[in-house]
Amino acid sequence: MKKLFTHHSSLFTFHFSLLTLVVVLLFTSCGTTNTVPITGRQQSLMVSDGEILSLSTQQYSEFMKTAKLSTNQQNTAMVKRVGQNLANAVTTYLKAAGLQNDLQYYKWQFNLVQDKQVNAWCMPGGLICVYEGILPVTKDEASLAIVLGHEIAHAVARHSAEQMSTQMKQQYGIQGLGALAQVLGVGATAISVGQAVASQGLNFANLKYSRNHESEADHMGLIFAAMAGYDPQAAITFWQRMAAASTSQTAEFLSDHPSDATRIKQIQGWMPEALQYYKKK
Repeated sequence: MKKLFTHHSSLFTFHFSLLTLVVVLLFTSCGTTNTVPITGRQQSLMVSDGEILSLSTQQYSEFMKTAKLSTNQQNTAMVKRVGQNLANAVTTYLKAAGLQNDLQYYKWQFNLVQDKQVNAWCMPGGLICVYEGILPVTKDEASLAIVLGHEIAHAVARHSAEQMSTQMKQQYGIQGLGALAQVLGVGATAISVGQAVASQGLNFANLKYSRNHESEADHMGLIFAAMAGYDPQAAITFWQRMAAASTSQTAEFLSDHPSDATRIKQIQGWMPEALQYYKKK
């Protein structure tokens, strides 16, 4: 009985090691390593900028066909002006950082649409939509630059590609483990889960990033706003207004976004760095 147990234990160890090897090979055999500008964080991507841009351009075009553009010419001009100032600052930064090749994947667009939601978003490639509902909270161009800087940062940091890559890794990992499980006589549940993950669509306009991505976008967006000549200190009062206007009481650990208090504290910590870029103007 003891020998039989030892045999099964050795077999389990072998299978577990093989399982681990499969997972490691799946995660390291494909994809590229990228460095996020400003923060220097390393990320692993399995989709190219060209692939992402193609998808986002299509989705943005479809959205704009049904969206109602703002009829307020002054506000529309402001959104386009602030957005282009930020785009110019990002372009200058990427060129100075030796990342000029990345510029081919940006097709900047800035549109203000009729919607009461307090929201704005940026699809990969710099395709931006601002809802009229956020303007009473931004109040001025500096605060609008904070919002647009944050959204642009999601694109520059390739957060959509990173999220898609994570889903792909999960899918490949589950399918790989499922195939191995079949060889080992285990059920095919893992394969079904993998297929479920694969079937999920990705809507860039409604994409929810992780709290880490949101914080990184806050950091980078603050710097981009300062680079574009907007006072980054406007971020603190803006997020205080956002906190006051918020009706959500969701606990931070249950949310995709940092709490307002955490967000403001982090921004205050990054402020000395941002002011260095602002003072250069």
